[in-house]
Amino acid sequence: MKAAVLHSFDEKLEKPEFVRYEDVPDPKIERPNDVVVRIGGAGVCRTDLHIIEGIWRSKVDVKLPYIMGHENAGWVEAVGKGVTSVKVGDPVICHPLVTSGHCLACRRGNDMHATESSFPGINADGGYAEYLLTGERALIRLPKTLAPKDVAPYTDAGLTAYRAAKKASRHLLPGEYAVCIGAGGLGHIGIQVLKALCAAEIIVVDRSPTALQLAKECGAHHVVQADGNELQAVLDLTGGHGAEAVIDFVGEGDSIRIGIAMTRNAGAYYIVGYGGKIDLPTIDMITTEKTIVGNLVGTYPELVELMALADRGLVHLATREYRLRDANQALHDLHHGKIKGRAVLIP
Repeated sequence: MKAAVLHSFDEKLEKPEFVRYEDVPDPKIERPNDVVVRIGGAGVCRTDLHIIEGIWRSKVDVKLPYIMGHENAGWVEAVGKGVTSVKVGDPVICHPLVTSGHCLACRRGNDMHATESSFPGINADGGYAEYLLTGERALIRLPKTLAPKDVAPYTDAGLTAYRAAKKASRHLLPGEYAVCIGAGGLGHIGIQVLKALCAAEIIVVDRSPTALQLAKECGAHHVVQADGNELQAVLDLTGGHGAEAVIDFVGEGDSIRIGIAMTRNAGAYYIVGYGGKIDLPTIDMITTEKTIVGNLVGTYPELVELMALADRGLVHLATREYRLRDANQALHDLHHGKIKGRAVLIP
């Protein structure tokens, strides 16, 4: 099969070719619950850029050469002898983790904390290819309204945004405020999820006019240009007290300091993007009673819930399609901020 393969890291993201489009062996069924999926779409994520930079070397045992791509959807191509819930030809979306289902975390539904798992595109070959090896337990059959290429980024960008927005929606009441920092690939989904799940007033902060326009299209009640005065602008909109919930889809640079400052006393700051550090005096945590919440992908049931919202038209993805052979162009466009929403590779 054809695949876009990472052969070397590039810490400064300067090389014209990050991956090499080449022939690699087809994945094969090895275990009873294995499933091979013919890729209909593979999302291009900022995490892929971090993998190219080598940031993930300290977190997982990534051995080169290696196929990225952890946001995948397509059609069932082959199944192991123990597979009963899907059949060849079924359109499916892949939960990003492949788990055994036996550990306590799995049995509690916390797939992303499973002790026995693989994460195609992170610690195993992913979907920047014509075919992907996954497991039956990771698959969700798609309704006829949703095409694989249109939903692939929901498996990480959508699921992560959904998980954070769902947590926030549980305590947001009418008349309260939610701030989304970043309206890109994750943020524009989070805005729609908040709007679908709660009645809070949504404020979106981003430096890009294109992203702010997308935020308006997704239902934001207020948009704020990140030009150095965004903290004061948000405080003015919230009566000087800040928002009950702040979801930081950036997680680096000055977004952390500003995001926590935008959070009202006794409010919650949800960190989704990563790359920066949180450094707070303990006395400030005590006197403000702010809560800081980490968010790691999401559960299988949450992906089912997100597909239900997409099926009803309450959440949609802004996508830009690239051929698999043009993976380098997609990665460079993402790196340079040229993509509105998410990029999707199509074999």
